[in-house]
Amino acid sequence: MATESETQGSIPRDSGKGGPYRAGVRWVENLGDAAFAYLLLLPVFLLLGVIAFWPLLRTFEMSLHADALRSAEAVGAFVGLQNYTELLTGQRRSNLIRPFIPSVAINGAFPFIHVRNPFTTALTATFIFTIVSVFFETIIGFGQALVLDQDFRGRRWVRVAIIIPWAVPIVIQGMIFFLMFQPNVGFLVGGPGNQTFLQQLGVFSSTPLSTPRDSMLIVIVADIWKTSAFMALLILAGLQSIDRSLYDVAKVSGASKWQQFKMITLPLVFPTVMVAMLFRTIAALRIYGLIETVSTCNTVPSLSCLVVKSFGQRAYGTSAAVAFITAAIIGVFVTVYIVNFARSDMGGV
Repeated sequence: MATESETQGSIPRDSGKGGPYRAGVRWVENLGDAAFAYLLLLPVFLLLGVIAFWPLLRTFEMSLHADALRSAEAVGAFVGLQNYTELLTGQRRSNLIRPFIPSVAINGAFPFIHVRNPFTTALTATFIFTIVSVFFETIIGFGQALVLDQDFRGRRWVRVAIIIPWAVPIVIQGMIFFLMFQPNVGFLVGGPGNQTFLQQLGVFSSTPLSTPRDSMLIVIVADIWKTSAFMALLILAGLQSIDRSLYDVAKVSGASKWQQFKMITLPLVFPTVMVAMLFRTIAALRIYGLIETVSTCNTVPSLSCLVVKSFGQRAYGTSAAVAFITAAIIGVFVTVYIVNFARSDMGGV
């Protein structure tokens, strides 16, 4: 016959070790569904706190200190919000311009030195790039997804062809567009006596890679070329989740292709499109590598360019302030997307 301690499991009642364990198990078993769900999410919250929120808080703390350009210390004295006020009012101009002054003038002028307020210029350049690139990537990606959603011969090879640009590394992508628009090297820009069709139309100057307007256009085109495939794949997943019987019912009811798209496809795929736009908006607001590879930050100074260049000059306080503002802007965009669009994807929950 089994003893009393054997029937109660491997943990003896009076050992002094199983008591807290048993109490913990009972406490977990008595939790409600919501409390148990939060308990399971606790490790995720702790991990996010370590790898995401702590660096963000450390960056904010560093942004409250002055730059220590000639000191052995990383940052100078505590200055509160002075870095932010000087950035927004243009008083931090010298600290931001210094990293962008090239050693040699291009066509007799420095591309960036004429800017009165580098921060607002970078903010404007980042917003222009984000709005234009995400808009066209969504339109083109949506069109590609609609084509790939159709049943036709060779669809698998077309999908591979669309994905190829997305698989190209950013450095290779930047070099491709750099060489395409390099005068006397690329086929899109010629010399003074050999202007291409795009130059004759006034789309590009003879030195597009050192002209802010042309460089911005080239970077936008390069980004659209690469990331439209990303949008297409996400939207295609949304299209293929639509119940096909809805289209059969619409056909029986005599609905046209446009009516099917307007009444079935667009409403049901809209949440997926918003999620794809959210991902691309966040990535576009952080744009740096493509700009630096194609035309350098001297001609297209995004917010990330200011962060990297200032950090390279040991202006850690200024760099941290710009980085935190960039993170705050991204946080605002994410909140707006979630509040206005993600709720519809969750059925109004």
